Amino acid sequence: QVQLVESGGGLVQPGGSLRLSCAASGRTFQIIHMIWFRQAPGMEREFVARISWSGGSTDYADSVKGRFTISRDNAKNTGYLQMNSLKPEDTAIYYCVADRGSSRNWGQGTQVTVSS
Repeated sequence: QVQLVESGGGLVQPGGSLRLSCAASGRTFQIIHMIWFRQAPGMEREFVARISWSGGSTDYADSVKGRFTISRDNAKNTGYLQMNSLKPEDTAIYYCVADRGSSRNWGQGTQVTVSS
């Protein structure tokens, strides 16, 4: 198992920035990808971004491409999601996920609210 703790959410004005963190513990050597999902009220959960835990290759949803940057610090076992130029439609609970191939472990989520 991998345990994940997200932090960094909050209230921000449109056009602002936030950086989410996801601290991993446990069997971190099994992580293949770290993935961020989000879920807005009344909406289905959607993919946001993914990073290869070892190689660092990245993948983004079209809706966040050019605004969000996913990264990781293997020494700290922590993943990050830098979110710039935030829009009201980015409002959601953001979850990080450790993809271990045969299974996934989810964090508890962190609320991001973009509003003036």
